[in-house]
Amino acid sequence: MPLAGSERQGSTSPPEAVVLGATPPQDMVERLKDYGQEGSFSLWDEISPEERELLYRDIESIDLPRIDRIIRRSIGSRGMAVQSVEPVPESSVSTVEERTAEEKEKWWKRGLRAISEGKLAVVLLAGGQGTRLGSSDPKGCFSIGLPSGKSLFQLQAERILSIQKLAAQTTEGSTNIAPIHWYIMTSPFTDEATRKYFQSRKYFGLDPDQVTFFQQGTLPCVSPDGKFIMETPFKVATAPDGNGGVYAALKSHKLLEDMANRGVKYVDCYGVDNALVRVADPTFLGYFIEKGVATAAKVVRKGYPQEKVGVFVQRGKGGPLAVLEYSEMDQNMCSEINQSTGRLRFCWSNVCLHIFTLDFLNHVANSLEKDSIYHIAEKKIPSIHGFTNGIKLEQFIFDAFAYAPSMSLFEILREEEFAPVKNANGASYDTPDTARLMLLRLHSRWVVAAGGFLTHSVPLYLTGVEVSPLCSYAGENLESICRGRTFHAPSELSY
Repeated sequence: MPLAGSERQGSTSPPEAVVLGATPPQDMVERLKDYGQEGSFSLWDEISPEERELLYRDIESIDLPRIDRIIRRSIGSRGMAVQSVEPVPESSVSTVEERTAEEKEKWWKRGLRAISEGKLAVVLLAGGQGTRLGSSDPKGCFSIGLPSGKSLFQLQAERILSIQKLAAQTTEGSTNIAPIHWYIMTSPFTDEATRKYFQSRKYFGLDPDQVTFFQQGTLPCVSPDGKFIMETPFKVATAPDGNGGVYAALKSHKLLEDMANRGVKYVDCYGVDNALVRVADPTFLGYFIEKGVATAAKVVRKGYPQEKVGVFVQRGKGGPLAVLEYSEMDQNMCSEINQSTGRLRFCWSNVCLHIFTLDFLNHVANSLEKDSIYHIAEKKIPSIHGFTNGIKLEQFIFDAFAYAPSMSLFEILREEEFAPVKNANGASYDTPDTARLMLLRLHSRWVVAAGGFLTHSVPLYLTGVEVSPLCSYAGENLESICRGRTFHAPSELSY
């Protein structure tokens, strides 16, 4: 059955009952003093007995030694010299133009075989709300306006169902194909709503036992000098620990052990807001297995120099691959041209599509926790003093790459696999409208390539045909459905 996640790292068992008087418990005051956080009790004499109990339990739930280590190391790392970066070596990238049809077919079959053997698990990063889309629901519940009305969650669930079917077809005579296990990371803001959404939709046809929900951790928000910010007189302000919190969450919820017990060897990881994501992509998996690396990432070429995307770089000559955020790149670096290719020198965009070996995930979960250096985001934090200048501490999914003994990048085409949904309609990019049109145009190309015809009542570039993932995962096996038939756009092609 799905596992419940805790909302914060640290002590998980409730504290024993204590008698709380007019002054805070001396032992806890001393513990807070050890870490310079005694100010958390500054309003003790102004709050009610019930609120004192809430404050006591809130502080008791915080793993003070761990949080202190994170705060000190993260704030102390500010201003440190950044290692010089180099472009990613060509040998580290599998480009679209260099692949052959034979290689793609070989990788596809190898990936499907590994999936049929239960060696692949999928991790979805789904902690965000659709706030910028005008919704307080989990972003995965959002519908981008397709003819079918399907949400992002449903599209992804049906792609998993499609791949399971394709994998089963590759294993003749076997009736015991292991389902792909889907681990869905929520946040305190999306967990309950996400679970209820899946339950109300009957898991979109998936077996409920193949879906595990777990919550990412939270960390206290702190002042620039590292003191806890109080959201209320009886509650420390907290925030999710970033999408890189997935490593600590997988470890703390014992899900890495769960994967090992299921026979998982490889883990596909992606963000929820990509309408074209190829979940559990057999081609990528087959490539990854063949390369024998610890981790790999799908990349797209930057569309233009000032595009606001992080790019892959190499940290120093012969150093590990890493992601440099666009805010860390100056104008010259963004525009620099590789004279031998005529393309941008730093061109490989990170699009949060990653694959790991399970062994490497175990290594990362231990190493990141030991190093305890988090990215600092300066934000206005809601507090007892109104919105105050403070710090949120986050890890990013790409922080793992610094620990990789080997890594490869796999180029994909933006128009086939990357349609992010980040901004409300009306913005100039990454909106539900742009994602919907990308999907409809791609699926229309599939239909035409399979021998079908399209009619439409509005310009075709504004619409198209939607192909259900239950019909085709990536454009395959459509000839028997499409050849010689005419489809009116917009509509959904489904069984």
